[in-house]
Formats: sequence, structure tokens, C-alpha cells
Amino acid sequence: MRIRLAVLALAASLAGPAVWAQSGGAGAASVAGMKVGVINVQVAITSTGEGKQAAGELQSQFAPRQSELDTLRRQVEDIQTRLRTGASTLSDDEKARLSREGDQLSRQFQRKQQDSQDDFNEAQREIVDRIGRKMIDVLDKYSKENGYGVIFDTSAQNTPVVYAANQIDVTQEIIRLYDQNYPVKAGAAKSSAPPRAAPKPAPATPGQPKQ
Repeated sequence: MRIRLAVLALAASLAGPAVWAQSGGAGAASVAGMKVGVINVQVAITSTGEGKQAAGELQSQFAPRQSELDTLRRQVEDIQTRLRTGASTLSDDEKARLSREGDQLSRQFQRKQQDSQDDFNEAQREIVDRIGRKMIDVLDKYSKENGYGVIFDTSAQNTPVVYAANQIDVTQEIIRLYDQNYPVKAGAAKSSAPPRAAPKPAPATPGQPKQ
């Protein structure tokens, strides 16, 4: 498993397909007299100072488990290599011993990988829920104060938005307001820091060693 902070569908479901507020307001796109905007909730959540801080903390929290998985994977791969290179030189007893050891390590790797992924997903859901609910409050207040009749979430899986002009995208403004209302604590990850690069996906689960 490689740890990633990819925002789950929960982020989109917090807002639903749109956030409704009061109608009115000139100089913006409108539908039936309503001022319309769009936001990418996934981008907004991961781009806030709190989101970046949480991503870094989650990476650090699960780093030891990732290291353990990497070690197990290398052990399995080493046994597979020894079985291949020693196909004509190892005794049958040694081949059987290595095969059993490889099978045991492979099962251990798969079990730990699944447990780590489940725990990571749960921790990630809690982060998205915490930030997402506060962000909806920020968005609701912003929408009412700026006369938006509707704001669509373009990150929602079933979004009806197929095109939106940059001028009606409020994502960056909501990020700014969120950071203003919920600044990260002193000494924590700075909100201006760039997002952590997502590690590469995990290699496939080691296969069972062959005799």
C-alpha cells in the first residue's frame, strides 16, 4: 500500500450537487435570474492549510506501516529470486522450505496491507468529514453574502456541469476564507505550503513463490 490523500466521494456528498442561497446579484452568470457559481470541493478541501497539514500528519502516521510492508515485500521477492536462480541447484527440501516461508510471508504481507489500507481510509474519511462540514458553513455564508442562487460542485460524481467559465469559479475564494476562519496552529504545516506529492501507487501484491 502507498498512502495517498485522495479526497473520497464523501467530500462531494457533503455539499450535494449544489448549494442554495439567496437569489439576485448582477454581473455574474445566472439562470432564471439567479446568480450561479461553481466550486471544486475536492480541490478546496485538499488545498486548505488544514487539509495540507492533515495530509502531512497522515503520511507521517502511516509511514512506519509502509516501511514494514516494503520490508515484507522485499523478503518475498528475495525468496522468489532464490527459487528461480536455484531451480537446478537447490535440494528439494530447500525448495520446499523456501516455498513455505514465501507463502507465509506473502499471506502476512496481504493481511497487513489490507489492514493498513482500511485504517488509512477510515482516518482519511474522518479528515474529509471534519474539513468538509466546516467548509460547507463557509460556503453557505459566502453564497448568501454574495447573492448566489446556486453553486454547483464540479467534483461531484454526477455533477450536471459540463462547462463553467473561470469567472464563476469560487474555489480559490472559499479556500482563502476557510484558511482565514480556520487557520492552522502555530508550528504546524503552513497553509501556503504546496500540497504533498502523492507517492507512487503500490506495486502489485507479491505472488506466491513457485517451486
